Amino acid sequence: MKISEADILLIPGYGDTPAGHWMHRWAEKMPTARMVDLGNPHRPVRKTWVEAVTQAVRAAERPVVLVAHSLGTNTVVHAAHALPKDTVKAAFLVAPTDLSRDAPKPAFEVADFLPLPKGPLPFPARIVASRSDPHCAFETAKDWAHHWGAHFQDAGDAGHINLESGHGPWPEGLMSFAYLMKTL
Repeated sequence: MKISEADILLIPGYGDTPAGHWMHRWAEKMPTARMVDLGNPHRPVRKTWVEAVTQAVRAAERPVVLVAHSLGTNTVVHAAHALPKDTVKAAFLVAPTDLSRDAPKPAFEVADFLPLPKGPLPFPARIVASRSDPHCAFETAKDWAHHWGAHFQDAGDAGHINLESGHGPWPEGLMSFAYLMKTL
């Protein structure tokens, strides 16, 4: 599938997603990509975030590919089985967040997002995880990929794969996403 043949819905995580973040750069480069407005990024509410993703998928004009970062990946997993059947063709889930970790503790009430569903996702997915992500242990992300029936990709020592870890443009991510699109 070509990128131009899909609506690419970009689902950010907790907090601000600055203009230089790879998600914004992808939105600028891909004419069919757009950021999904989840509401207040500093006060995540699972029901609100899941509804925002569901509405964005329903409003899509083409087949949908979801691209999520951090808490956005958790939101996609919670929304997955409620999304219109056969509309979502794949999900590219980057740096999922383990809300049950001991440290660093999330800056918001996490109970609403727990537990994460364990069953297979109803669409193909790729999980990209870093060996040095402070928000999710590498083995935890790998375990989730197994439970969700997702392809697992080792991003190496890439921190949280955001601006703070030096991933503004993130060309490796774009190449991996292009490969996912090619397989659809």
